[in-house]
Parts: sequence; structure tokens; C-alpha cells
Amino acid sequence: MSEQDNLQHVDGNEEQEIIATTSEEISQKEITTSTEDDVKNEDVVFEEIEASNAEDAEDEGNNDRHTIPFKEYDAMSLEALVIELEKLVSGEKVQAIKEHVDGIKNEFNSKFNTLIDEKKEEFLNEGGNEIDFYYSSPIQKRFKDAYKEYRGNLHSHYKNIETNLKSNLDNRLQIIEEIKGLINVEENINTTYKHFKDLQDQWRNAGPIPRDKYNNAWNSYHHHVEIFYDFLHLNRDLRDLDFKHNLDLKLKIIERAEELAQDDDTNRSFRELQVLHKMWKEELGPVSKEYREEIWNRFKAATKIIHNKRQAYYNELDKVYEKNLEKKIEIIEKIEALTTAGAKSHNGWQAKIKEIEQLREQFFSAGKVPLKVNEATWARFKETVRAFNRKKNVFYKDLKKEQFDNLQKKLDLIKIAEDNQNSDDFETTTPLMKRIQNDWKKIGHVPRKDSDKIWKQFKAACNGYFDKLHSKKNAENEVENTAFKAKTELLDHIKTIEFTNDKEADLETIKTQITAWKAIGRVPSNKRFIEGKFNKALDELFKQVKVDSNEAELIKFENKLDELSNAEDSRYLDNERLFIRKKIDEVKSEINQLENNLQFFTNVKDDNPLVKEVHANIARHKDSLTLWKTKLSKIKALY
Repeated sequence: MSEQDNLQHVDGNEEQEIIATTSEEISQKEITTSTEDDVKNEDVVFEEIEASNAEDAEDEGNNDRHTIPFKEYDAMSLEALVIELEKLVSGEKVQAIKEHVDGIKNEFNSKFNTLIDEKKEEFLNEGGNEIDFYYSSPIQKRFKDAYKEYRGNLHSHYKNIETNLKSNLDNRLQIIEEIKGLINVEENINTTYKHFKDLQDQWRNAGPIPRDKYNNAWNSYHHHVEIFYDFLHLNRDLRDLDFKHNLDLKLKIIERAEELAQDDDTNRSFRELQVLHKMWKEELGPVSKEYREEIWNRFKAATKIIHNKRQAYYNELDKVYEKNLEKKIEIIEKIEALTTAGAKSHNGWQAKIKEIEQLREQFFSAGKVPLKVNEATWARFKETVRAFNRKKNVFYKDLKKEQFDNLQKKLDLIKIAEDNQNSDDFETTTPLMKRIQNDWKKIGHVPRKDSDKIWKQFKAACNGYFDKLHSKKNAENEVENTAFKAKTELLDHIKTIEFTNDKEADLETIKTQITAWKAIGRVPSNKRFIEGKFNKALDELFKQVKVDSNEAELIKFENKLDELSNAEDSRYLDNERLFIRKKIDEVKSEINQLENNLQFFTNVKDDNPLVKEVHANIARHKDSLTLWKTKLSKIKALY
């Protein structure tokens, strides 16, 4: 922007006066009142204000972009980015969120591409062919749907306003032409002045125009308004009245700008300053020549103070970004060190993987870095993580040979199991089948693609044998049928027990019943449902005695373990252990989900009912996790 344009831009309707000044006079004036650097700085701030006001003038909804906060998109997970995008698309004006959406889109694409690279490496390392690789995710579909909705809304919005913008521009240009023609009209000056004021009102209500036409239209308008005021020298009363009105309003604008210059909220001050410049240019006309330079210099001085304070704020922010950069470089170097050190075992690599995940989280939460190094820093981080993954994958490729050896060993056990699953020599075959089950547990990992298949095959052969064994025993074992009858009678007796209100004595009574129950022995497998009835009866007894639920649960579990450990078929004990491990994983998953949910309440107080409920749920799940872990430790002790 030239010096002449700069002055025209700020002083609204005074530019005709300034246009009359030669470029040489303007240059000389600038040299005598400010340094060359000051002029450049002023150009920058005025250009920024001018561009922003032009954008807002095109569509009033654009102005809302100033009030929508930018979040730390680089620190967000893929899911959090999608949630933020969906919220913006559904809750904000589409023309006000372009920069926000662009920031979210860039972060999502970058992180999702990194995820795809990692999944592709895993696929190839497991023996897959690159041409067959495909990966999709529900979170990606959610992002695409939200972004598609945004693009559709944006297209519809601009399609709706396009015709209006052109029509408004034509209308404004026609108003300028009519103002130009006023000086050639032969009529009473008061009539002409009234016509002029009517045209000014029409101009103010003419609506938005394309931003690329904004400056030219306003400059042309102010130019011809100034010419008309020169034409009014024949009727100074009318002109001086306008000049006084404009002076009063411009002084109020200046006073507000000077107040903003003392405000510590630099961004808010600058946004309001933009509004003041817009009022100065769009709503007010010229003042008397004797005040023009004085009030402009006051307004310009206040503008410069606000700009300088804002610039100082961003300079401090740059220092924070530099600190964040140092943190991220330190994290990258730690990952490089872990890669160099490597590991020599599966457990060692798993520990390293957990460290890498923690460092990744730290990297994402470290905050923004200077824009000039943002892409380079992110690229270095991705390459560092990939280098770690490549080295890890080399280890697991070498580990595959051992896994194939393990596969062959397990195939040999499957053959033994299948060869003996129909045997009637129970005395000889039962120990053999138990032994190969134990041998199976001692063999290490096999390739993942074969793991489930061979386990199902081995399990089917073993179960086939033991089902046959149990079928024969149930038909022949009268003792177990007798035990069932005795347990039925004991169960009926338990329901009639009356307590003394002495908790210790009553608890001892319950344990006596449990001991008696165990002493009766096993029941036929098809009648094991009675154990469930016994446990329900115990629950009722514990409730009457007011025994802690966890303590009661462990007493019942120890009773159950006694039965499982004494069973001839070890799969009952194995199945119980697998069940407990599964429950532990499920409870951990629930806890993680609840703790992740708390992240969406970062600005909510702890006494909020929803937050309190989540904390209560976490506490209950942790209590449950402790119980399941205790059960697992007890069952492990039996192996």
C-alpha cells in the first residue's frame, strides 16, 4: 500500500484533500514526521485492519471468526479432532470457521497418514503383500462426513450470497454516479443537499459487496463526497454543520481508541480497533481542514500503541513456542536414544514400545512450535518413530524362525491328541492328554495367523477325549449321584439356618456349611447347576450376616477353586483362569474409557454431578479390578 493509499484508507472522506497533494509533498511530509521503519510498520498494521474489514464487509458472518477460539489441534487425538470439527460444523456459521477447519484437517490428515504407515508396516511384517494392504477406520468416516457437510454448507452459503454481492456493488456504483451528478444540477442548494443526504443513507444501507471491490468502491465514494463538500462552499452553514457532527463522532472514536491503548487484552483491543477504523471509514464524513491532521495523528498514535502492544504479546508467545520446540526436540532425541539402544527380548521390546507411546503423548501435548519449523519438526518426529519401528520389526522378523519351530512342535502335539481322542484306555490316555496340555503351555509363540486355528484344533481333540471320559464316568459313578442328593438336602437345610447376631459366630456357621458342602464331593457334570444354587444361598447368608461383598466373594471363590483343582480334567481350571483374565482386561478397558471421558470435562468443576458420577464409576471399577486380580493370584498359586 502506498503512503497516499494509506492515508486515504484511514481518514475516510478526507482523501480528496489528500489526493490534491502531490506524491512528492506526501513523501517529504512522511520523511519529516517519522522514520522509514515507522512508515513500514504503520503500513503493516493498516493493511491488516483494511484486509480484515474488507473480509467482514463482504459477509457479516465472517466477523464471528474473531470470537471462535483456536484450540491446540496438534495435541488432540484423532477422535478429539473429529468431535471438534463436528461441533464447529453444527454450531457455528460456516463462513466463520474456515481457518479452524483447515487447522483440524491438516492435523487429522497428518496423524491419520502416520497411523496408516504404521498399520502398513505391521501388515508387511506379518507376511502380507503390499498390493493387498487396506486400512479404514470409523473415525476416518466420521471425519469425511463432517468435512463433506462443511464443504456443502460453504458452497450453498456462497452460492446464496454471490448474486446479492454483485447486485449490491452495482447499486453502490450507481449511487456514486448520482453523487457525481449533483454538482451539475441546477436547483436550490438545500434541495441538492437533501438529495445528497438521501444518497448517503442509501449508501449506508446498500449491503455487502465483494471484498476485492471493497477498497476501490469506498475510495471512489469518499472522493466524490469530498468533491461535493467542496461544491458546498456556497452554503457553508450546511457543510460546517456536517463537519462539526463528524468531528464530534471522530473525537469519540479517538477517545475509545486511546482507552483501548491502555487495555492489557491485546487481541480484544485490536479487534475493537478494527471496528473503530471501519466506523471512521464507512460511517463518518470529513471534518474542517484545521482539525484533519490533528485528529488523524491522534487516531494514528493510539492505533500504533495498540499494534505495538499486540506485537509485543506475539513476541512473548514466540518465546513460549521456542520453549515448546526445545521440549519436542528433547523428546525426539529420547526416541532416537531408545532406537539406538534397542532390546534383546520380546519383553524388552514391549517395554520400549510403551516408552515410545508415552513419549508420543508428551510430544503431542508439548504445545505449538514456531510456524517456520513446524513442518520440519513434525517430519523429524515421524521419521524418528518410523526408525524405531523398523528396528523393532527387524527383531520380530528374526523371532519368526523361532515361532515357526514352535508351530511345528504344537502341530506334533495336535497329532498326538487327535490320535488318542477316541481311545478307551482311560487309565493310560488320561495322563498322556494332561501331559500334552501342559507341554502346549510351555511352548512359546507361533505366527499370529496360525495361532487361533491350531489352538481350536488342539482344543477340539482334547475336549473330544475328555467329553467321552466324563460321559462314561457320569454313567458309572453312583457316588456322584449320591453326592448330588446329599447336596440337595444340605441346600434345603442351609435355607433354614437362623443366626445369633454374633457376626464372628455366624460367619463361622457359614464356613462350617461350606466345609460340609466340600466334604460331600463332586456331583455329575450334568448336575453342576446345584453349585450355582449353593452360591446364591451363600449370598443370602452373607447378606444376613452383613459380610463385606468382596470378602464373601473370595470365600465362595476359594470353595470353587477347591473343586476345580481336584478335578481330573485340568481344562476347568484353565477356563476359569482365562475367564478371570478376560474380566480383568474388560474392567481395565472400562476404567481407561471413563478416564478418557474425564478429559472432556477439563473446564468443569469437580463438584459437577456428571464429573462426580464418572469418578464414582472409576472407583467402583477399580474396586472390582482389585477383586479380580486377587482371584487371579489365587488361581495362579495352584499351577
